[in-house]
Amino acid sequence: MPVQYANRFVLKYLRSIEMVGVLMRIFSFSLVSWMGPESPFMFVWCFNTIDAIMLAWCSILRRDPAYILLNSFWILVGIVGILRAAQILH
Repeated sequence: MPVQYANRFVLKYLRSIEMVGVLMRIFSFSLVSWMGPESPFMFVWCFNTIDAIMLAWCSILRRDPAYILLNSFWILVGIVGILRAAQILH
């Protein structure tokens, strides 16, 4: 039942959630571009993974296979980035 309520909330605010997710992605990649090697990589990867989860959820509710695939890919990339930033993967 709680998932149904969450899905209703996301559907109600779908466009706003998508815009926030896109702005988060732009911000995280801009931060890396501006700061280069001094970027707070753990923050960037966590932030980017959160926006990928948001955008994947929206694309699942929209039933948009291309964006489901794209954002699911970014979730996996984010997990690898987090593990590398934490020096768990080398």
